[in-house]
Amino acid sequence: MFARKFLQKASAGIHKPAPAPPPPRGCLIAQDLDPHIVSHYGIPSTASLLAFDPIQCLLAVGTLDGRIKVIGGDNIEAILSSPKQLPFKNLEFIENQGFLVSISNDNEIQVWDLDLRKTVSSLLWESNITAFSILHSTGYMYVGDEYGMVSVVKYSADEGKLVQLPYYVPTDALAEAAGLSSPIDYPVVGLLSQPCSRGTRLLIAFSNGLLFLWDASEDRVVLVRGNRDLPMEGKTVNESLEASQDELSDLELDGKEISSLCWASADGSVLAVGYVDGDILFWDFSDGQKGKASNHAVKLQLSSAEKRLPVIVMHWCLDVSRKNCGGKLFIYGGDIIGSDEVLTMLALDWSSGMGGLKCVGRVDLTLSGSFADMVLSPIASSRKSGVFLFLLTNPGQLQAYDDDSLASLMSQKENNIAASPLPYPAVVPTMDPRMAVAVFAALNVNDKLSVALSEIVVAAKSRTPRTPSGESAQWPLTGGVPSHLDDYKLERLYIAGYQDGSVRIWDATYPCLSLIYDLEPKVNGIDITGVDASVTAISFCSKTSYLAVGNECGMVRLFKLIGHKSGGTLDIVTNTDKQAHRLHQEDGPQWLAAYSFLSSPVCTLRFVQSTRRLAVGYKCGRVAMLDIGAPSITFVTNSLSDTGSPIETLCVKSSPAPTDQNSINSEALDDLILCAMTKDGQTILFDGNSGKMLASCLKPLKNPTAICMHIIENCYDNPEIPSEKTAENPHGKEKHENKSHLINASESHSPGGEQNAVTETKFVDQIFENSLFLMCSEDALRLYSLKSLSQGSLESTMEVNLPRPCCWMGTLKKDERECAVLLLYRTGHIEIRSFPNLEVVGESSLLSLLSWNFKTNMEKTVCSDDFGHVFLVNGCEVAILSFLAHANGFRLPESLPMLHDKVLAAAADATFSHFPVHKKNNDGTPKFLSGIIKGFRSSNEQKVEQVQDFSHLGNIFSSPPYLKPSAMGGEDEKIIELNIDDIEIDEPVDILPSTEKDKKEKKDKKTDKERLFDGASSDAQPKTRTVDEIKAKYRKAGETSAIASQAKDKLLERGEKLERISQRTAELQDGAENFASMAHELAKQMEKRKWWNI
Repeated sequence: MFARKFLQKASAGIHKPAPAPPPPRGCLIAQDLDPHIVSHYGIPSTASLLAFDPIQCLLAVGTLDGRIKVIGGDNIEAILSSPKQLPFKNLEFIENQGFLVSISNDNEIQVWDLDLRKTVSSLLWESNITAFSILHSTGYMYVGDEYGMVSVVKYSADEGKLVQLPYYVPTDALAEAAGLSSPIDYPVVGLLSQPCSRGTRLLIAFSNGLLFLWDASEDRVVLVRGNRDLPMEGKTVNESLEASQDELSDLELDGKEISSLCWASADGSVLAVGYVDGDILFWDFSDGQKGKASNHAVKLQLSSAEKRLPVIVMHWCLDVSRKNCGGKLFIYGGDIIGSDEVLTMLALDWSSGMGGLKCVGRVDLTLSGSFADMVLSPIASSRKSGVFLFLLTNPGQLQAYDDDSLASLMSQKENNIAASPLPYPAVVPTMDPRMAVAVFAALNVNDKLSVALSEIVVAAKSRTPRTPSGESAQWPLTGGVPSHLDDYKLERLYIAGYQDGSVRIWDATYPCLSLIYDLEPKVNGIDITGVDASVTAISFCSKTSYLAVGNECGMVRLFKLIGHKSGGTLDIVTNTDKQAHRLHQEDGPQWLAAYSFLSSPVCTLRFVQSTRRLAVGYKCGRVAMLDIGAPSITFVTNSLSDTGSPIETLCVKSSPAPTDQNSINSEALDDLILCAMTKDGQTILFDGNSGKMLASCLKPLKNPTAICMHIIENCYDNPEIPSEKTAENPHGKEKHENKSHLINASESHSPGGEQNAVTETKFVDQIFENSLFLMCSEDALRLYSLKSLSQGSLESTMEVNLPRPCCWMGTLKKDERECAVLLLYRTGHIEIRSFPNLEVVGESSLLSLLSWNFKTNMEKTVCSDDFGHVFLVNGCEVAILSFLAHANGFRLPESLPMLHDKVLAAAADATFSHFPVHKKNNDGTPKFLSGIIKGFRSSNEQKVEQVQDFSHLGNIFSSPPYLKPSAMGGEDEKIIELNIDDIEIDEPVDILPSTEKDKKEKKDKKTDKERLFDGASSDAQPKTRTVDEIKAKYRKAGETSAIASQAKDKLLERGEKLERISQRTAELQDGAENFASMAHELAKQMEKRKWWNI
């Protein structure tokens, strides 16, 4: 009781803290943030692995930083990010099932669902995984580790789990087949399912050179190759096209380490194995059924040099014309050390048998970078069919070769031919040509011009080629299903300028970007100097659909996206004259004018919303105002900076619209104030109509490098916002105050030479009322009151020191009010600071979101809108990030394309199930796929291959080896063991007279007995049982004491059974002797009696 009162008193004395006041309306809080990836385009520079699904026609690219890029057709791309940023060492599709399996460097097996775009199951392997293979179109996987163990793992899509099955390959059985005294403990370096074996036969390769063909249905080794104790048979084939007949009897297999392998025939009768010393051996597996123990092989050498590169990768392509007796072998490695890095393609033929193998052609494909990976697979799509070679080189370069290009290369007689592959068609090119600047423009969907532009875009998208490069050969990938939303309206544009002067425009309404326009810098018949210079600035006006493009030569090009069908006039405006040229343009953007009067590069462009004018800032520090309607030059200022610092940002403020509609004159110019900020931090205000300077503010202290400036309209009416007189630095720094000075008449120049000094205090106060000036520099954020400029002072109401060097700033809106700033640092960190106090409410980084590191000049291509959507470019990659939780302008997830085509998958499964045999094309592709895609049934002229059924694998892998379920018995069981523990001894029973039914049962029992003792009288040797078999049979779960007690009980029970059997045997023997003596006496008595006495 005392304790209870004490606690009550103590609790009563504690004052609960007052609840925090709600944030001001429109302010951003941490709950409003949700950084995530909206879309990703391009091949990552860290790409290292390839995987391909030939039915779905999808390509997966694994990276060294834990990401997987999935590529399909119709600009369909997706990025899958693993929580652990570790390299992948294996990547493979579960074909036609919508799942992708990866193995990371920490030996975690991950299953990715392509529909959900995330991992659905994972399994951490205890040992180091050195080999991995998935059975075709099934969830069964073979896993080989560093200790020589081969296990089976299964992924069940229904349960969504990845589990290890009881089945494994016993190493002592492999050692016994190879004639070794101890189990094999070398790493497994290769696992290949033998074709046409229904998944039951597995090729196992060990690092020491041993090759085993294991049959899981019979739990035995079918064939052994690579044993150094067996004699070698075969010959050597050199790099030349003529095969030498050197015998292999002196080949040393001891110490030959395997580095790569692949099947070199469609039926699995020939295996190509590459070694670390550069040799390639073709092993004959055609006598696997006979179990012949030999080392029949043919050695191939790409170079006769003593020191050669390891054979790192090999892939085989069947040549149907050679009737499974030849094909193309693609090899990376095996050549002399120090030679050029190439991918070698060999044409091989062994129509006269393995002993007659010869090389009939060789081509070295030149690589555009260091080799990463390759994949070779047949494709049957609506575009092209055949075998395609996908080649991945560093950094992130993807190319494809088709059958025609490979055949043309092979037909050439010269070696080292420079191949012309088909490059990956980037949705957003960033390197070729190189992107220089980008803009993300939001449109008002209810505006008339936006609606008209939407209609034009829909028509333009229908005639725009899918491959922007315009090459005749199209990219073969067609996987995925694009999203189709009924209420489509053009909402966003992504505009990029390039170093070759071109400009590309994409529809960015949904995550799947589509190219709308490609504006070339030149026009036929008109020669304009400097028009093809690198683009340095872009501005787009959504109200008028005007697009302004500035370049390094000081030229400003003006386009109108909604033009006239009959073409138009191109006006070229210079310092001295104005020329008009008639253009014959097609439907689309119209080039209206080109302004070229300064040779200084254009730094920034700004449309004046209320009038048809364009403000231009130059690197030399000058500002010009262009009249778009005339077209003409309104004014050009002198350099605004004492040091000639470039113009970094331009802002425009106009006076409020008049309330008297009768006083509005359409030709009158609005009252404008143009605010310009130079790179060294100076801020200048001047009249936007005449170019007369109003005020120039001295640069802040410490000479910072300015990033940008922004005018905040209708700033918050919050008592927490520091006033102009009482503002304090949150970091304790003193407030800095820099007096402004009025510009003399001699400091301002207009085109007519007028020089006037203007100090219109009332005019400035009216325009800048209730507005704040936000300036971002590398080291700080500063808020100023703009109306103080008219009073001759620039007072800082807020100053925040930044923890890292900043390079880019954007603004965020909430409830239609600016609520926060988004900062990007040169370290790759991202910071979000909320108004009014610029406090940090959220942090992230390029590394955590995209696995990117910040690169120099990356900030030039960063762009955003007011709703938290940011475009970033890094090398060949383009990403769209979203930071606000409530903003879903891209309408996720319904706007995302489907990576797995369920209709195609169902059609393929139905074809496999209803047609037990299917045809193959000459190129090796399944012909039923061509029939599905093209809409007609294939002919019956091609060769037939049985479709493999893997339904029986569940019974095989559900139990350990040598312990198959009873369902697998029957005719396959040839050995029946009789165990004394299974004998049941019953009490004697009375024998009734035999009937026909009893006789039949006795006959059946006799048959069982004969079957039971079948072969007992033969000379067959007793079966030798291995250690693993005995362990699998008699191993019990539990502690040692319990096992010993159980064994003792079994032993006692066994003794009792033996004793009872001995007693019964003695009783039967006595009964038999008594019966014999009685029969003998009865016979004697019957002999003495006459027949009539019986």
